[in-house]
Amino acid sequence: MTMPLLTLPNTSSLALSVRAKALVFEDPRSQAILERIRQLSPSDATLLVTGETGTGKEIVARHIHTLSHRRGRPFVAVNCGAWSESLVESELFGHEKGAFTGATTSKAGWFEAADGGTLFLDEIGDLSLPLQVKLLRVLQEREVVRLGSRQPIPIDVRLIAATNVNLEEAVIARKFREDLFYRLNVATLSLPPLRERPGDILPLARYFIELYTHRLGSGPAVLTAEATARLLGHPWPGNIRELENAMHHALLVCKGQEITPADLRLTALQPKAGASIPPPEQGATDAVSQVRPTPQATALEGALLALFEQNLPNLHEQIEETIIRTAYRYCDRNQLQTARLLGISRNIVRARLAQFGELARYRASRGGAAAAAFGRGEASSASRAPGTT
Repeated sequence: MTMPLLTLPNTSSLALSVRAKALVFEDPRSQAILERIRQLSPSDATLLVTGETGTGKEIVARHIHTLSHRRGRPFVAVNCGAWSESLVESELFGHEKGAFTGATTSKAGWFEAADGGTLFLDEIGDLSLPLQVKLLRVLQEREVVRLGSRQPIPIDVRLIAATNVNLEEAVIARKFREDLFYRLNVATLSLPPLRERPGDILPLARYFIELYTHRLGSGPAVLTAEATARLLGHPWPGNIRELENAMHHALLVCKGQEITPADLRLTALQPKAGASIPPPEQGATDAVSQVRPTPQATALEGALLALFEQNLPNLHEQIEETIIRTAYRYCDRNQLQTARLLGISRNIVRARLAQFGELARYRASRGGAAAAAFGRGEASSASRAPGTT
């Protein structure tokens, strides 16, 4: 069964946009995303959508709005990175007449415009820290105060935020407020890059071929087997937008009604460091399988084998405690950094540290250090000669 195709409205007016204009759900990973969208749509919970640029975050937000009980109310999409620092506050929260130079009339902000519906804040990681404070207050109080006013205005808005930034890393770097992160992180949806859902590549390519043959007034075109293989083997650092551009260019230069590898202008750029790349084809993994383990991995394996030979009770719990406690101390007892280092959630780190008694020991050590410092201060005062200051 063919899965649904989702597109942005008025795609002809988005020629210079870096946003994805279409999504399909043919790949198994995409089908799982579609199912999660259906689960999250009926709720009013704040939703955080993450993914690389061009993966279709706004399309997903619009689809969630369409499936929700707010479908008949406004859907307002705002790119937080598109406004200057001086304007974004006014755009989000509105202003009264005379609030600043040039404010000749009162104006409602995007929160008021989306009242009763859904507000989509894209690139929320680009907001400055002062604006993050004000956004947090709006989410907590469910009301906005326009610039130049003291009168709060109640709002009924479902917020969907999106970012291509790792907000946990931004929190650690103190570029994003931790309390706002938790406020946004109620429900999450992670959109994998196009290279991780190869089953969507050819359906999207055929969609863009049909779209641009209609716009260019040319006859139908098909991909050769070689061109198809080239598309499936490309890492797509620009995701769906890059695929659209490649199909557009191919239709401009192809001869006849066939698109060949020579017609495909694919970027030589690679995905960002840390991004995943599709697995190599069968037969291309021989060199990978022969890679030798690192000395650290060999030493770890030897230490584990020595422990196994001792037949210790509760060995798994002991190893887990050692790993988490060592990582916690390595990260200067920062729970969020420990979670990031180990690739687990902060809640798990906190629960394990409490279970192992590490948090209690740390608090006791700090209390002891404070008492010792106080004692030294008392002794120093007592040793002073009478009458001295």
